[in-house]
Amino acid sequence: MAQSSPTAADAKARAAAAVEARAEQLIDISHRIHENPELGFEEHFAHDLLAGAAEEAGLAVQRQAYGLETAFAARAGSSGPQVAILCEYDALPGIGHACGHNIIAASGLGAGLAAAEVVEGLGGRLLILGTPAEEGGGGKVRLIDGGAFDGVDAAIMLHPAGLELAAMQTLAVQQLRARYTGSAAHAAAAPQAGRNALDGAVLGYMAAAALRQHIAPDERLHGIFTDGGQKPNIVPAYAETNWYARSPTRAQLEALKERLSACLAGGAAAAGVDLQLDWADYSFAEVRSNAPLVELWCANAATLGRRPQPPAPGRTVMGSTDMGNVSQIVPSIHPMIAVAPPEVAIHTESFAAYARSASGDRGVIDGAKTLAAVAIDFWDDESVRAAAAADFAGGPVAAAAG
Repeated sequence: MAQSSPTAADAKARAAAAVEARAEQLIDISHRIHENPELGFEEHFAHDLLAGAAEEAGLAVQRQAYGLETAFAARAGSSGPQVAILCEYDALPGIGHACGHNIIAASGLGAGLAAAEVVEGLGGRLLILGTPAEEGGGGKVRLIDGGAFDGVDAAIMLHPAGLELAAMQTLAVQQLRARYTGSAAHAAAAPQAGRNALDGAVLGYMAAAALRQHIAPDERLHGIFTDGGQKPNIVPAYAETNWYARSPTRAQLEALKERLSACLAGGAAAAGVDLQLDWADYSFAEVRSNAPLVELWCANAATLGRRPQPPAPGRTVMGSTDMGNVSQIVPSIHPMIAVAPPEVAIHTESFAAYARSASGDRGVIDGAKTLAAVAIDFWDDESVRAAAAADFAGGPVAAAAG
């Protein structure tokens, strides 16, 4: 990748200074979101806090954007290539910001506010997009359907972790709600009159557990019981389980879904109960990391002393995200910035503590600077845009005009 032009270098210096000038505000925003965890589509506090900060900075802000009450869109720049910087801010039930979305929100906002100060001079357009309900709600899927990414040329965000990675190893995922219906009876007086829905769910779960031995190493099945009856002396007439099925690609996921469905249907048949399988009406796709944009991220992170590495055995963070769906329609990146020791996994109480620590705060500031720098490189260099577009299309890089 070509070195930054004098124009880009100056813009990056201005953006970095803008982040430093807002450091106290950005860290406060990160802490306040961390202290007020909200589940998907309920993130009213975070929505108002982030949208308000963008408005105070002079950006044009659309609250409740694209039909979602807790989405927002803030814009700057009048013409040229458009870069979307994405913010996430939903939390997990019980363990709050154990995925560090407070850091994603504050770093994305900081990057956007800093980039907004230079975007017009670079001939670009900026979109700061607040994306609710990443943790299983598919907020970005709804935003895609609503047209939020129409006209976007690159979409960038980062995610905190215990490792410094150029990309996250992601899996396609789809959720399933399995509903078992039998018939109630007195469990002591007339058990023969009942059909035990819970037995059907348990047998289906055991079949799926056995299936785990015979799926690919990078595939995953996990389920929980959400309803198992009301009282032990009543044969359960209804039971319910929730499942995630994950596979490296959506194409492979379809085959895994069929195998899981067969396991659950077998349990229902054995118990003599009815089964209804309700697959979520959306799936999360695998992330397509855009190689030229990843290269830009790594180069800009290196200027801050960070050394992102490709995922490798022993150095990987595996999960699923609706950013995968975005990456299927626009050149995208989803790198991981280290805010915790390598042994601390995301979605744990320990990681939640690091998300509001000094290292988490440094992730906010460094993340804001590096995302802003990637946007600046994209606006400044036509060859960067051509390379990103060619990588996304899967073809050779076209020669830049002029």
